[in-house]
Amino acid sequence: MARNELRPVIKLRSTAGTGFTYVTRKNRRNDPDRLELRKCDPVAGRHVTFREER
Repeated sequence: MARNELRPVIKLRSTAGTGFTYVTRKNRRNDPDRLELRKCDPVAGRHVTFREER
């Protein structure tokens, strides 16, 4: 069964400059813009903003 392109896999990269990434899926219909989430960066040791990378 093929993956649906309505819900693509995206990378979330840390804005702290550590290079740490999360991989997740998002719904393009609900979130057409780039996603920004505040998550834990274990390299920085604190919560930072993660931005969608294309």
